[in-house]
Amino acid sequence: MRLNNKVAIITGAGSGIGRATAVMFGKEGASVVVADIDQKKGMETVDLIKGENRKAVFVKVDVSEAHNVEKMVRTTVNAYGKLDILVNNVGIYLQASVVDTSEEDWDQILDVNLKGVFLCCKYSIPEMIKGGKGGVIVNVGSEAGIVGIKKQVAYNVSKSGIIALTKSIAIDFAADNVRANCVCPGTTETTLVTEALSRAPDPKRARRELEAVRPANRLGKPEEIAAGILYLASDESPYATGAILSIDGGYTAQ
Repeated sequence: MRLNNKVAIITGAGSGIGRATAVMFGKEGASVVVADIDQKKGMETVDLIKGENRKAVFVKVDVSEAHNVEKMVRTTVNAYGKLDILVNNVGIYLQASVVDTSEEDWDQILDVNLKGVFLCCKYSIPEMIKGGKGGVIVNVGSEAGIVGIKKQVAYNVSKSGIIALTKSIAIDFAADNVRANCVCPGTTETTLVTEALSRAPDPKRARRELEAVRPANRLGKPEEIAAGILYLASDESPYATGAILSIDGGYTAQ
């Protein structure tokens, strides 16, 4: 198993890419901390992992609040004695141009999507360093952090910021054997995406348009993104740090 005896926090693990990653990590031998603001969905993920006779605990967390994040990390160390892997997956979405984005919406998107990653890294890295072995951070960015996408300015900026943050951490903590990499998914069949599509005037047409702009001519599956996260989190990628891995059906290659 690729994550045997590893302890991993996965934020936003109640659904979508986060849930797929948490379940996959459990199958690969990790003890998983399922972190999410939605307790019901988070516990569903815990049950899926425990159903495979693997270890998992749930922590309710708002990643935009420092005291919540500190508690999440403390709970992890109290439960399992260490922290090896952090997957920053949680994210929220807003469809609006810079003119149409309110200050409140801007702050909320940046607080959750970018500040949340900052806080999780800030409080997790010291625990990774404590054991002397270091650790691994995998941040979930987006194709929207690499190329501009219409009418989602706050989301685009938050995901671009994650890429810059990942590179900064990789440089600053390489000597401590902490690796930091970023996975940038293309549009994937998650709750976030399906909810956004449902708000379109013609959801079926909106989906077809999303599929048509990528060479693969389809949306991604959460398990496909989770597989990339697993690779970067495992000992199979010891030389990878500061890397940006696009898994987007060829969208950003055009």
